[in-house]
Amino acid sequence: MTHANDTDPVTPAAPLGGPVDPRLLEILVCPVSKGTLRYDRERGELVSEQAGLAYPIRDGIPIMLPDEARRLDG
Repeated sequence: MTHANDTDPVTPAAPLGGPVDPRLLEILVCPVSKGTLRYDRERGELVSEQAGLAYPIRDGIPIMLPDEARRLDG
């Protein structure tokens, strides 16, 4: 018997924030540092190590506003 909140071990979970077009990920840069971004699929965000910021992805759309970004710890 399965329950509504059981996860199917065969089907990978959808990325948090929704899927992002890989072509978009290739051209986006951090608006603060102008450096490259790392896609953190598990957290659903684009990470700029240089700026120390993580930009959220909502409904598959990266929100590239510094005011919306999360500061990276340490």
